[in-house]
Amino acid sequence: MAEKRTVRYTINGRSHEAYIEPNRTLLEVLRDELRLTGAKEGCGTGDCGACSVIVNGKVVTSCLMLAPQADGAELITIEGLAHGGELHPLQQTFIEKGAVQCGFCIPGMILAGKALLDSNPKPNEHEIRQAIAGNLCRCTGYTKIVEAIAAATGGVA
Repeated sequence: MAEKRTVRYTINGRSHEAYIEPNRTLLEVLRDELRLTGAKEGCGTGDCGACSVIVNGKVVTSCLMLAPQADGAELITIEGLAHGGELHPLQQTFIEKGAVQCGFCIPGMILAGKALLDSNPKPNEHEIRQAIAGNLCRCTGYTKIVEAIAAATGGVA
């Protein structure tokens, strides 16, 4: 058994720490230690995007990142998007455009959209599709998801 260590993160603007084994994934720490359960384990191999979170401005599959690799990092999870009871514009457009069905992939899709819009506030349809390419959806297809991200920019896909 590897010796435990303390990891520290800033998650959704708040400081968090966990005392963990170094072989734990970021997803395990977020869900099991910090009780941030919006990121889901879908495939466990980094292929589906259900576990996506933003680490230092980049979307990562948290099932593949070891928790100590993010020590000291700034993280954004789906739990951090709404403020004061108000949904983030992306969350709102996902609802308005009917892009949410079962909801399993939606946190990762929204975070992929947020990371894109943070770096490119007016993406075209191709750029939106590229940004969500690491996220699989089995319910909606992708048209409504692309439309929701475009609507959050004030554009129409």
